[in-house]
Amino acid sequence: MDKLTYLSNADSGYIDSLYQAYKEDPNAVDVSWQKFFEGFEFGQTSGGGSAVAETPEQAIKEINVLNMINGYRDRGHLFTETNPVRERRKYFPGKELETFGLSEADLNSVFNAGVEVGLGPAKLKDIRQLIEDTYCRSIGAEFRYIRHPEKIKFLQDKMEADRNTPNFSLDAKKRILKKLNEAVIFESFLGTKFLGQKRFSLEGAESLIPALDSVIQKGSSLGIEEFVIGMAHRGRLNVLTNVMGKSYKTIFSEFEGKMYEADPEIQFGGDVKYHLGFSSDITSQDGKNIHLSLAPNPSHLETVDGVAEGMVRSKIDLKYDGDSSKIAPILIHGDAAVAAQGIVYETIQMSKLDGYKTGGTIHIVINNQVGFTTNYKDARSSTYCTDIAKVTLSPVFHVNGDDVEALVYAINLAVEYRQKYKTDVFIDLLGYRRYGHNEADEPKFTQPSLYKLIEKHPNTLAIYVKKLVDQGSIDIDFAKLLEKDFRGVLQERLDEAKKVEQISDERPMFAGAWKGLRPAKGADIPKSADTVVSKELFLALANEMNSLPKDKKFFRKITKVFEDRLKMIESDKYDWAMGELMAYATLLNEDYRVRISGQDVQRGTFSHRHAVVTLEDSDETYTPLAKVKGGDKFSIYNSLLSEYAVLAFEYGYSSVNPNSLTIWEAQFGDFANGAQIVFDQYISSGETKWKRSNGLVMLLPHGMEGQGPEHSSCRIERYLELCANNNLIIANCTTPANYFHLLRRQLHREFRKPLVVATPKSLLRHPKAVSPLTEFTDKGFQEIIDDENVTAKSVKRVLLCSGKIYYDLVEKQEADKRKDVAIVRVEQLYPIALDKIEALQKKYAKAEFVWVQEENENMGAWPFYSRKFRGNSLDLKVIARPESGSPATGYMKQHVAQQTQIINNAFEI
Repeated sequence: MDKLTYLSNADSGYIDSLYQAYKEDPNAVDVSWQKFFEGFEFGQTSGGGSAVAETPEQAIKEINVLNMINGYRDRGHLFTETNPVRERRKYFPGKELETFGLSEADLNSVFNAGVEVGLGPAKLKDIRQLIEDTYCRSIGAEFRYIRHPEKIKFLQDKMEADRNTPNFSLDAKKRILKKLNEAVIFESFLGTKFLGQKRFSLEGAESLIPALDSVIQKGSSLGIEEFVIGMAHRGRLNVLTNVMGKSYKTIFSEFEGKMYEADPEIQFGGDVKYHLGFSSDITSQDGKNIHLSLAPNPSHLETVDGVAEGMVRSKIDLKYDGDSSKIAPILIHGDAAVAAQGIVYETIQMSKLDGYKTGGTIHIVINNQVGFTTNYKDARSSTYCTDIAKVTLSPVFHVNGDDVEALVYAINLAVEYRQKYKTDVFIDLLGYRRYGHNEADEPKFTQPSLYKLIEKHPNTLAIYVKKLVDQGSIDIDFAKLLEKDFRGVLQERLDEAKKVEQISDERPMFAGAWKGLRPAKGADIPKSADTVVSKELFLALANEMNSLPKDKKFFRKITKVFEDRLKMIESDKYDWAMGELMAYATLLNEDYRVRISGQDVQRGTFSHRHAVVTLEDSDETYTPLAKVKGGDKFSIYNSLLSEYAVLAFEYGYSSVNPNSLTIWEAQFGDFANGAQIVFDQYISSGETKWKRSNGLVMLLPHGMEGQGPEHSSCRIERYLELCANNNLIIANCTTPANYFHLLRRQLHREFRKPLVVATPKSLLRHPKAVSPLTEFTDKGFQEIIDDENVTAKSVKRVLLCSGKIYYDLVEKQEADKRKDVAIVRVEQLYPIALDKIEALQKKYAKAEFVWVQEENENMGAWPFYSRKFRGNSLDLKVIARPESGSPATGYMKQHVAQQTQIINNAFEI
């Protein structure tokens, strides 16, 4: 390393102080520094022919220039011209020459440090001009925290070579103008034709549309064949029409209040127009086909983040054979939401994890500097709303939204970076919100000063037209004609919309990967599905997946687990884990994909699954299910410690691939409430709102076993209260075989419904919670299991129950030899098997019916069942724990006393 390079990597102030000390007394500094200063060959020339340094002072100046260059790279983004409507906050120290130990007197001096920015030996004023243009104009770049020298150099070289300034052809400028014209005029047209209607206008950030258009065009040239977009409501209508290609006629019909065509047998309630999803196929400028998908999103702004990522990963696995360069997610955020919503952090933390990575996400923040009525200074503690990007060392480009060419340049660079390095990248599009949060809102109530500035500020289209006219790229008549023609098109589509009776679905759900499936109708629900398998196949798969390889050394306890499973085959008693794993094995054998994720799912929270086992002497793992036919389609991932983002991800994954058994398992069912937004906004209502079916399975460990309030209840009552019109399946099985058929049924029907299963804990090893082979091979799923140990005419009371409590009841029944009490298991809590319950009423005509549950009376299935059977001839009574605000006691003695009382009460006739 030459001395100058060495000096440039050191602190100039420190070196200067050392040098001053050296001049006064050479022995005052370390010997190595004495030799350094003695050996500095002042007056020699560099390879470029200019003086390196004629004096030690000049050497320090060279270092100062290098520090100035790096200072701009590090902090230049703080001094940019990126805010279109108001002054930026001041940051100290600034970028004055004195900050770097330089002065105006040095501006015409030649410094070899110019080599660092590609100028060669150059005057200080030229060096400063280059880095000023690169880092302090319309684009501010944050990237120097990236711990990867190659990535830093890639961005530095790109930006400094271009001075971060676009140089577009006339055709490219005209395309930008066309898209910007569409964005601005579309919003203006809606505002005048549908006065006062909510549309969550993009006005103030319309440059998003040419930016997205450029992302698609640039991405296509780099090999991307498909984009999945997730965004909230602001600007969504503009994206739907001017990027996705949804017809203006349809949008106007929605504004006119026209309803979508619907099958009367299928419940469809619809949603507001700025929540709806869409997909389309477009052709790029160079003739390539590109598929675009916009995921539906509720008003929970960032909820869609995990969903969109899951959709992309599903397509990577299903369609692109693991190649993430063919598809990219685009997430469009608001500034207040990206800074404050925890789901953003959770989703970003997934970006490099094996089970969830999607090859990098392009994040675009529509930064209108206010959240509803909240000023940005009250909305975050971080300097930028995008500071979350630093968690994953992702570069950020802050761009003035009024400089549309700068935005297009920056976003093209972002796409190139994503394709090259497969990591996230952020664009902070600084704009403003011309009107209130919605079009009926008055923003001056809370931001009077800001909105005085906004009122006087010209729109982005006017700014760009002036720029092009001033350049001589176009004349003003060209721009006026562009606007006139587009307004004419919009008026024609509006006239057509007024004549529409009902809206046709432009992109039907049951196409592509969903071809061959259909919506469920009422008559479909009670029908059984063929889920049995042959004895030969079942036994062959059971033996194959439980025979560990002899050449690998496993822990003794693991070896015993698999030996015990082989013994189950001999004894014809299969436990819960075997029932579950056999469901996966048989589905894989039928060429379905199986994907499971959640916290600690590979081993299982309760150490029952062991779907992946680790060798004793290393971290090498072995996956038994990978051995069976189709095992390459089995994936199981221990997730990050998140419920919200992971469940959203798996919902997105399942929505794209209906032929995958996609499962999310909560570590304990209680923790699923951390993802309640996904249950409420997507899982339970997505089909009703958006006509989007989904077959996601959620496993929620549940059961009162004295483990305290947070390890007992999956809150069955919450899922049941979401049930209507056969939108969900809620189950609480008691046998491994019934669970086996329940899981297989998810893929063996012509429709898909989300399935919530209250899975067991203690039953995983309960000696009676086992099933013989015949129940796997001769029977299908049983919604209700009757009592085979009693004679109907002797029964005085029928106990209806669900889940684990059945085994406590049957133990009491057998111990007391009670033949007058029948115990009937309700394995599927919803949809209710009414025909089977009616059959039970006829069978036990003289008996009273009682609902028995271990949950508190205000929880569990009872609140739902009491409502459903209110006024019914069944006249259900209930035996349960007393009402409580907490789902379980934390004291074992109290738990046992409560459980004993429930069991005793059940048999007191």
